[in-house]
Amino acid sequence: MLWVPEQIAFRLVVLVYRCLHGTAPAYLSADLLHVSDVGSRQRLRSAMISALVGRRTQCSTIGDRAFAAAAPAVWNSLPEDVRASTSLQLFRRRLKSELFRRSLGPRHST
Repeated sequence: MLWVPEQIAFRLVVLVYRCLHGTAPAYLSADLLHVSDVGSRQRLRSAMISALVGRRTQCSTIGDRAFAAAAPAVWNSLPEDVRASTSLQLFRRRLKSELFRRSLGPRHST
């Protein structure tokens, strides 16, 4: 079982995956923007790896928790093999493995 912060990240990133694949509500999908969709950023390395544009917030306590700010930050922190999953089931499996690995931290890795 995942710790609470990882559970929150899991639910958030699954929602991002659904937004990017057209199975989430449109009002949430509208908050996400690929780096490759921004004209001035199309030549960046992050445009090639399906990164999302993070939003700047005024208030760091509440603003950073907003979907438009938190979702790209967590999504961009995932490895490319997790983000490139072809199905939701495969994505969830890879994501959970990645979050378990992160929750154990470097002191428990073998």
